[in-house]
Amino acid sequence: MNALSAPDNLTAATPARSRERRQSVQAADTVVAVLKGLAGLGGGASLTTLAAHLDENPAKVHRYLVSLIDGGLVTQNANTQQYTLGLESMLIGLAAMRQADPIRIAEPALIHLREHLGITSFIAVMGNKGPTIVRMEEPSLPVTVNVRVGSVLSFLWSATGRVFLGLHDEPAVRALARQEFDTLGETQDPPAPFDTLVTQLQDEISRFECVCVRDTNLKGISAVAAPVFNYAGQLTAVLTALGASGGFDTSLNGPIAVCVRQQAQLISQQLGYNIA
Repeated sequence: MNALSAPDNLTAATPARSRERRQSVQAADTVVAVLKGLAGLGGGASLTTLAAHLDENPAKVHRYLVSLIDGGLVTQNANTQQYTLGLESMLIGLAAMRQADPIRIAEPALIHLREHLGITSFIAVMGNKGPTIVRMEEPSLPVTVNVRVGSVLSFLWSATGRVFLGLHDEPAVRALARQEFDTLGETQDPPAPFDTLVTQLQDEISRFECVCVRDTNLKGISAVAAPVFNYAGQLTAVLTALGASGGFDTSLNGPIAVCVRQQAQLISQQLGYNIA
């Protein structure tokens, strides 16, 4: 026998192993589809509903459900006969949520805004003193502004702060914003009564999913900011793009606003937020 020749039994076994490998991959794909199907149906469904949702034979879906029940990933209600995601699925979800860091997840979005629009972009979270920039990307020819990582932004005048003011309803955050508002009233006229301003911002964000400002926080600087939500639908961060007002389109349907909204939605989805 030629030393380079494969034995007949090895040649025969190779297609069999290949078939087994394909079957294993297909089985794994089906398991994933069943779990995602249950999640997409709100976490629970009857066999008939789930099979129709997956466009699969109910008998086939049932076989996989039995295995998932054995593994603790799915449970079945004895009264309704509905299948629901089990404890092990919840533990996996909790582990994933603990790793869902909006700052890390936002990095590709910041780079996308910088590369595709040639503008400065940053992600901000709520700090103990107010909206705080925690990650920033600048183009090769950045606009000179006095904001950097660690900068605390105005609730009233910055696009970032206005998103937080409109959507962050925790008493401590509102107290910070109210303090800024009261201090402003000592030196200049506020844009509107405090409660009216909050309502206006809530309506604006609900309708347009972003806030645009021109020459309000910094003279000659415009910005567009969009909210980032976590799996519970809570505001967790704000994605913002800014640039010199002369060449910065702040229209709500302009390319900058559209791109910022899209990137904020992608971050939210990766944090587990269901946009639908």
